[in-house]
Amino acid sequence: MLVIGLIPFVSNAQSSIRLVNENTNAGISGAAFIYGDQKGYSDDKGAISLIPDQTSSLFLTHVSFGELLLTTNEVADALVSGRIIWQPKVQGIQPVTIIALHQTPQDSLIMAMSNRDRLSHDASLILTQTPEIAVIRKSGNYGLDPVLRGFKYDRLNIVIDGAQSANAACPNRMDPPTSQIAIHAVDRIEILKGPYSLRFGNNFGGTINFVSEGPQFTEVPDLYGRLSGSYESNGQLYRSEGRLGWCGKVFDVSVLGAWSQGTDYTDGHSQKIPAGFQRGSFGTAAAFKLSNTQKLVVNVNRNLARDVDFPALPMDLAKDDTWLMNFKHAVHFHNRWLQSWETTCYGTYVDHLMDNYRKVLDPRKVDAETSATTRNYGARTEGRWMRGKGLLYAGLDLRVDEADGYRTRLFLMGPNEGKSLQDNTWQDSRITKVGLFSEYQMSLADWRLVLAGRLEVNQAKARVTAPEFSSLYDDVEISQINPSFSGGITRSFDTGLSLGFWIGWAQRSASLTERYINFLPVGSDPYEMVGNPKLSPEVNYQTDWTWGWKNTLTQLNLTFFASYLTNFISSEIREDLDAMMPSAPGVRQFTNLDEAFRTGFEASWGQQLMAGLQHRLQVAYTYADDLDNKEPLPEIAPLDLRYRLMGSYWNNKILPEMSVRHVLKQQRIAENFGETQTPGFTVLDLLVRYQSSRTISASMGVYNLLDEGYYEHLSRSVRDASQSPIYAPGRSFILTMAIQLN
Repeated sequence: MLVIGLIPFVSNAQSSIRLVNENTNAGISGAAFIYGDQKGYSDDKGAISLIPDQTSSLFLTHVSFGELLLTTNEVADALVSGRIIWQPKVQGIQPVTIIALHQTPQDSLIMAMSNRDRLSHDASLILTQTPEIAVIRKSGNYGLDPVLRGFKYDRLNIVIDGAQSANAACPNRMDPPTSQIAIHAVDRIEILKGPYSLRFGNNFGGTINFVSEGPQFTEVPDLYGRLSGSYESNGQLYRSEGRLGWCGKVFDVSVLGAWSQGTDYTDGHSQKIPAGFQRGSFGTAAAFKLSNTQKLVVNVNRNLARDVDFPALPMDLAKDDTWLMNFKHAVHFHNRWLQSWETTCYGTYVDHLMDNYRKVLDPRKVDAETSATTRNYGARTEGRWMRGKGLLYAGLDLRVDEADGYRTRLFLMGPNEGKSLQDNTWQDSRITKVGLFSEYQMSLADWRLVLAGRLEVNQAKARVTAPEFSSLYDDVEISQINPSFSGGITRSFDTGLSLGFWIGWAQRSASLTERYINFLPVGSDPYEMVGNPKLSPEVNYQTDWTWGWKNTLTQLNLTFFASYLTNFISSEIREDLDAMMPSAPGVRQFTNLDEAFRTGFEASWGQQLMAGLQHRLQVAYTYADDLDNKEPLPEIAPLDLRYRLMGSYWNNKILPEMSVRHVLKQQRIAENFGETQTPGFTVLDLLVRYQSSRTISASMGVYNLLDEGYYEHLSRSVRDASQSPIYAPGRSFILTMAIQLN
């Protein structure tokens, strides 16, 4: 199911009809309608406004419900009843996953962000609920870096509301973009797989879009809010979050906050894993109706992290302070080809400090700390046009990424004892990207066509280069042009079957790390990495095939993908370069490979059973090769299989759930990058949720019931004498409670 964030249409019509999901009784937002000369979109509650003319039929279309045509008599009946009941229909607009967090029993695809999910202190913990997403773990509980189909780091486009993002200030990515997401303010997460959706930035391997909760306007001023908290026994994890708001006819203003903290946890072998952290997030969201057709939204958020253990890295996180601000203006037009225009301006500032002062080192040869900052700012403007059965998006965006910082080393022994050296880690580097994009969607009976294009100018430079870096490159400034194109076609059948075919070509320039990192161990092995401003853009030629089938009780989906990459950015060992730190075995330089290849599949099967039960099976697998060196690409997760059995009893008040996760052994490893084979594992979780009323809810459960001792293939190894991987938590009990106001 693909959800596209269409802005509700506002009109001054006199009669209102609410579109209702037959399965969930929830309103259907973002549905397009045509009624004579009138057209627009349903609002956040599923309402459309019409001026009845007694002669026109009503045509409705929605990406998750298909098309619906009502005769004049049916429109008259709907005007009397005030509602239209609509059955969801399988569609395949793009290869996409909408994370249905703790899905309602009535519909396994509906988005239902629960209070328990909003308590998560790291957005990547939410992403791991789908097998398509693996995470690189360098800490026990924080800074998890998502990997989609083997694409990671800057090959994934991670954005908030389709525009804003953050860059990791830590060269080792202690603070990946997902760690800066205020998940307690998120309504849904859209995972757009493949290089097909080009509206939200340079989409090379996929886009993860965190969509914020929208404003609510009421005829009478009203207060609303919620307060949630949870405790997890293994690691003494305390989490809390809340929101308090005041809304009226033309305004909605709220304040939000969240605080989480934890200590070391015990793995399935009764061994302690360093996992201490403190994490806070505080902000405000305000929306104002400037007129019947204009809206202004302002969001300001402050994130902070303190004393986070990173056993797989040479340093720990001492403090991280981040500001995120964005302003969005939307205007809607009535009875015009141009339906709406949205403009967003944003800025993100990350101030990061890490050090090795709390590391147990014997002998302690050096005290080291790195202070670094990153800045992201930009704007995005987009129009939406609709004529007949065609829908066009087109716009322009600007994004600037900047990074600066220094590592300080105080030698405690050896020939340099007492000396202090400073290393220019980021070299005050900057990348400016200006993009022009468009996407066209057309419906022809049961066929749907989508075409998308993007043209991006990428300019990069280092403004303060280090001498050791300048000795390698005579020019550190470069400009590149990156075109991207995609197309897809889907067909839906009355039998519930849907088929889709997608093809895309995306081009990506190297990131700040790949171009300008200055002799730091930021890879999967302890080699120091040095950037390369001469890197050519890498290109992804990809195709996806989708198949789906659904009836009233069963839903099946299968996606197969294949990706051929040229100028793939990797690294190679430079025997002629010396490492800065004696602990590093050598130096790797970023370079282009001629060819790489990856393929795989995702499948899901959901079914409504008897006695209030339903179940869901999901599986994902990726196979990837370095065709130059004829070996597997590094950091590719093995086959991941999930099974969930869910129940609904006592008028949906008691919701039990059992989930089983089985991961196969990973034998395809990149030995050149220090990878080792990872054993398979099976994990069993149990959970019971209780919804006593709309106001009060609670849940309790146990994770890793069998106390399995396991670790993920993408987990890094502890940097001590043991070099053991970071094992996942053993058995843990969790209790969550929430209070909802209004």
